[in-house]
Amino acid sequence: MDWLFNPDIRATSQEQFASRNLIMQNFQSAFPNGRMTFWMRTEEPYLCDILYKEENGKRSYVFANPYTGEIQGEAFLTFQRFFRDLHYFLFIPFQIGHFTVLLFAFLLFTSLITALVFYKKWWKKLFQLQVGKGSLFFFRSLHRLVGLWSIPFTLLFSITGIWYFLERANIAEVATRSNPPVPKIQLNGALVATYNTNTIDYDRVAALAEEAIPSLKAGDIVPSRGESGPIYITGHSNVPLVRQRANRVYIHPESYEVIDVQKASDIPAVMYLNDIADPLHFGNWGGLPTKILWFLFGLAISSLVLSGIWITAKKKALKRKKNKKKLMGSWYWMNWLIYSVMILFMYYIIIENYHASHTAIIAVTAGWTSFIAMAYYLFVYKLKKAIS
Repeated sequence: MDWLFNPDIRATSQEQFASRNLIMQNFQSAFPNGRMTFWMRTEEPYLCDILYKEENGKRSYVFANPYTGEIQGEAFLTFQRFFRDLHYFLFIPFQIGHFTVLLFAFLLFTSLITALVFYKKWWKKLFQLQVGKGSLFFFRSLHRLVGLWSIPFTLLFSITGIWYFLERANIAEVATRSNPPVPKIQLNGALVATYNTNTIDYDRVAALAEEAIPSLKAGDIVPSRGESGPIYITGHSNVPLVRQRANRVYIHPESYEVIDVQKASDIPAVMYLNDIADPLHFGNWGGLPTKILWFLFGLAISSLVLSGIWITAKKKALKRKKNKKKLMGSWYWMNWLIYSVMILFMYYIIIENYHASHTAIIAVTAGWTSFIAMAYYLFVYKLKKAIS
């Protein structure tokens, strides 16, 4: 979506990358008072590198063309960041949002198992779609068919979601064992006083990392943070499925000495499982084809959830109508309260943390207005009409 709506982030793939030092020189020229705190080399050849910039206490995202070295633009909030935060924690702070999202992984897994138990001989119905018996039978049959073909992805999403829960709660020390501490170094006093992440020889750093792990393609770079932190470089090697962080090369920012090396081929089982969770959950391990496939099945599962909620809500509404009770009872106002709290937190975060522009705020507001209008139409207007 960033590529679609933001031309500044687009890049045209070429045979060779530009010098990282050239990119950093252009960064310094464009933002003399800015400090680069993270360099993300995107895995998609049609996207720019994203350099995290800190200036005057504010973070922004700078788009650098990896093939020409040109700085093409800057943004305080991107589509990727917005939907990442929405998916991670619903913009609800204090870990409440994270665990709320992750608990749904258990519900998704439970719904899958119960469906397979109660839907007898489901494997014989993978190609059955009832037509010619009216819309009710057709949509019911389509619902089941989509559900059956979504089984592998439902299982994958729920299991990786449960893994994220284990990591977030650090059950069995999953988080501790999956995220080793960064090696400590000591910079000399003169360097500490003048240290600037923008003046590092990033071409040399990338070359040293690729020399330390021969099959490595240097990707993201994390500059030294403070006087005791090394530079570290991540990237992909010949180990399939794992994310870039499975390979790490730590380099001293003063002497350019390789301090420590973590190879994806040598990491323990828990760390390996942690490093394949993201590619499997988001489907970005195979480029655009797997992203599209994951998106389609994610959309299919979402449609199953929505249709299931609507069917259940309709049954309950009919029962409440028979008993002469209000359509949704106290849940009507409870739902609006939950939405309101979440949206208030969202605006606070995108304004205070991301310093979103007026255009971004208007776009977000328009999106949420459309979503709430659709929810009202389906679960209030349409539901009342269906039971009247």
